[in-house]
Amino acid sequence: MEFEKHYVNRSGWLRATVLGANDGILSTASIIIGVAAASETRDPIILAGIAGLVAGALSMAAGEYVSVSSQSDIEAADIKRESNELKEMPETELKELAKIYQQRGLDENLSLQVAEQLTSNSAIEAHARDELGINEITQAKPLQAALASGAAFTFGGLLPVIVALASPLKYMGYFQYVSALVFLIILGTVAAKAGGSSISKAVIRITFWGTIAMGITALIGYLFGINTA
Repeated sequence: MEFEKHYVNRSGWLRATVLGANDGILSTASIIIGVAAASETRDPIILAGIAGLVAGALSMAAGEYVSVSSQSDIEAADIKRESNELKEMPETELKELAKIYQQRGLDENLSLQVAEQLTSNSAIEAHARDELGINEITQAKPLQAALASGAAFTFGGLLPVIVALASPLKYMGYFQYVSALVFLIILGTVAAKAGGSSISKAVIRITFWGTIAMGITALIGYLFGINTA
């Protein structure tokens, strides 16, 4: 019998990938729109887009690695403390584990039997999973998150740069806005399907905040009105 596949198994890499791609599309498109609103030549627009893409990808990967590493350090510290407690007071820890199962609906005798059985198999694994909430699915993976996030940002950021190279300079802002919305809608749809959530909610959420971000950036560009020609 095959084990049923659950959407939560994808939560680690899916979160980092969607976040990275979303930021890549949105931040790069916003930079290009802002610079295009204040420029009459293509070169500074492309340069700003590429600079934003490179800086954003590195920043995203580094930030994700540091953030998830901090979570990993906390998990490791908790597991180490739990391991020490299992050595120093195994009976107390056994009763604590049994109490957890009792609170989940098992009677006193059965909860103790389950705790004893799981403890005999792997005490630290049982406590990490049921007392600390740490398991193979939720466990922090810094390198995986950093690579997924950085690669996704790069892919997402390349799309507005390509649009900037191909679109007419006079209508650059409009092309960027429409294409970015299309990219965000596709991303939201794919992410929702991969995560088993509502596609309409994902699309509305991602397009709403994307429109606000790009609109504010364009407004700043027009307000400053700097001619970089």
